[in-house]
Amino acid sequence: MTNASLKRKAQRNESSVGRVNHTVVTHFILLGIPNTDGLQTILFITFLAFYLCTLLGNLLILLAILADPRLHTPMYFFLCNLSVLDIGFSSISTPKFLANLWAKNRTISLGGCMSQVFFYHFLGSTECLLYTVMAYDRYVAICHPLRYLLIMNRRVCALLAAGTWITSSFHATILTSLTFTLPYCGSNVVDYFFCDIFPVVKLACADTYIIETVTFTNTGMVPTTCFLLILASYVRIVYSVLKINSAEGRRKAASTCASHLAVVTLFFGPCALVYTQPQLSKVLVTPVQIFGNVVTPMLNPAIYTLRNKEVKAALRKLRGGQTPAR
Repeated sequence: MTNASLKRKAQRNESSVGRVNHTVVTHFILLGIPNTDGLQTILFITFLAFYLCTLLGNLLILLAILADPRLHTPMYFFLCNLSVLDIGFSSISTPKFLANLWAKNRTISLGGCMSQVFFYHFLGSTECLLYTVMAYDRYVAICHPLRYLLIMNRRVCALLAAGTWITSSFHATILTSLTFTLPYCGSNVVDYFFCDIFPVVKLACADTYIIETVTFTNTGMVPTTCFLLILASYVRIVYSVLKINSAEGRRKAASTCASHLAVVTLFFGPCALVYTQPQLSKVLVTPVQIFGNVVTPMLNPAIYTLRNKEVKAALRKLRGGQTPAR
């Protein structure tokens, strides 16, 4: 069934709502990516390839760090957290989308839809906060190198990591609760490829002003605050790097930040484009979501591996190769 026929069916359902008693929605139908009728096979192969690369890349990073004692440092501890997040984030919508393409069954249960909304905002917020914590870690490493291990001890690292996960769980619980306490009694066709707050609340049989305002405020405030904190960290880092006398010292300091800057740009860049270009938001929102859900989790392991000699050495050790002596 094509998107157009599903929309026509939804309109017929809505027209009958006034003639019969409202029925509570127990499942939703995901229309998929707009304007892609006839491209199901290409989309299936593409999304499957991205998803498998994401799983393989992040699992290798995790195994390499856990297996090499030399990488049991604060920076790689946070990188492990990022790999777990990337695996989880890419698994929110991709497996269900692949199943929909393969079986041509676009139905998702109410519980499944709630899970997608919760984990999308839970893991998205956690990743945003984690990038901020990683920026602070780089700030301490470069600006206070002699006190680095004292400041970023195991207890502090554990508290910072746990704080990102716990804070985000509250954030996601509030948004999910507000979304699904609304009554859904009309159309159950979600005009998107996964359940997110704005596509879902359009189907509610009640006023959605509060949830839309809270969601827009929270999803704007969290990334903005994190970005400003990251920016403040890097302003201080740049100031410290410029004070280093040797070119080799400046190069090493810049190298330790390059990977983090790259993933931060991939995370915040598309979001900033949507928020700063309102006239293009409707056109950009789907590509940005696909990029963030599917592409970025796959690129993060490559970025950290390609630019990091220690991770590459640990990967060689993992597959039985020789590592250079330290």
